[in-house]
Amino acid sequence: MLKSFMKGAAYREIFIFIAGATPQVITETICVLAARKPPVLPDELYIITTGMGRRRAEALLIEKGVLKRLADEYGIPPIPLKPDSFIIPEEPSGDPLDDIRSEQENESMGDLILSFIRKKADDPAARLHCSLSGGRKTMSFYLGAALQLFGRPWDKLYHVLVSPEFESHPEFFYKPRRDKSIEVGGRQLNTRDAEIVLAELPFIRLRGKLLLEGTGFKELVAEGQREIDIALVQPELRISLPRRTVFVGEKAIKLPPFHLMLYVAYLKYKLYRCKYPERPYCLDCTECFPSMLELTTKPALEEMAKDYMVMVPSRTGDLLHNNKDGLGTDAIRQAVSKIRKAMTEHLRDETLVSCFSITTSLKEYANTKHGIRAEKSRIRIDDAFKI
Repeated sequence: MLKSFMKGAAYREIFIFIAGATPQVITETICVLAARKPPVLPDELYIITTGMGRRRAEALLIEKGVLKRLADEYGIPPIPLKPDSFIIPEEPSGDPLDDIRSEQENESMGDLILSFIRKKADDPAARLHCSLSGGRKTMSFYLGAALQLFGRPWDKLYHVLVSPEFESHPEFFYKPRRDKSIEVGGRQLNTRDAEIVLAELPFIRLRGKLLLEGTGFKELVAEGQREIDIALVQPELRISLPRRTVFVGEKAIKLPPFHLMLYVAYLKYKLYRCKYPERPYCLDCTECFPSMLELTTKPALEEMAKDYMVMVPSRTGDLLHNNKDGLGTDAIRQAVSKIRKAMTEHLRDETLVSCFSITTSLKEYANTKHGIRAEKSRIRIDDAFKI
C-alpha cells in the first residue's frame, strides 16, 4: 500500500472517483493534490463506474500508460489502480452493469455508491477524497448525498475545473511538467496555458445526527427525512392537567385522569432525567426511558399522585389506598395500550403517533422499557393551560 509523503500522517488517503467516458478527471485531480505542499497522495484509489466506463478508463489510464507517466513526471510512487479498484453495479445475472439505461439501473448505481461510501467512512483511520466530476449527473448527486449522510469532518468533496479548450481533450490528462503542444480545433495550444482548479465543496454532515438503519438510497432518504421532521418540525406537546387534556399542536386529546397521570410520568423522565442534557435534540436516544418496574414502586406512585391530585383531588386518596404497594404492571400495560389507541384515533398520522405515544425501546421480560419519543424541547406541562 502506498504511504503518504506526509510523515506521521493521521489518515490513509482514499481517493474515490465516478467516471464515464472522460476519465481525465481522475488524473487531473491526482495531479492537483500531488502538487500541494505537502502533497496528498492516494493510499487507495477507487473508480465507481460501469462496465463501459471501466474499459474506457483501463484503455486510457493503464494501457496508454497515462497513470505511469503522471507518477514519473511528478516523482510520486506508482498510483494504486488495480482490478478491484473498479466499483461496478451488477446486472440481475451477476454480470457487471455495462451502462445506465433505465430507472432501475440508475437506482442500483445509487445504492452501490451509498453502500460503498458508508463502508469506507466506517474506517476512522481513513480520509475520503471524493470527486463529483466525471460520470453521469445522477452519479454525482448520489456521491454528494452519500457523503452528506456518512461523511466525517475530515472527509473531502471536490469538483475539478479545467480550461474549456483543454477540458475532455483526448490528449490532455494533467498539466505536464514540461510544456507540450496539442491541437485543438485546428490550432496548436500549449499546455502551459491550461488551468486546473480543484474546488473543495462544503457539504452538510448528517452523520451521527440521524438514525439510519436502511440499506437502499430511497430507504435511507425516507428515514433521514422522518428523523429531521420529528426533530425540527415536531408540533409542541402541551399538557393541561386541570383539563385532563394533551395538546399536540392544535389537536386536543382528552385522557382519563389515570392515563394522563402515567403519560405525564413518562414525560417527566424525559424532561428531568435526561442522561445527555447537552444534546440539543433527542432524535433516536431512549436512554431516559424507564422500565415498567420503576413505575410500580410505592414512591413512584406517590410522586405521580401529585399530578393526579391536580386533576381529581377528591379521588387521590382512593388511588393511594387501592394501590398501597404501588401500581401493578398489568394496570400500566393496559393504560399504555389505551393511550396509544387514543393517540391513533385523534392524530391520524403514523409519524405523530409514533412520536407522541408511549412506545417500547427495549423488550425484556418483566423489565420492558417504555417512553415517549417527543423532543424534550417541545414539551410543556402546564397546571393551568388555557387556549
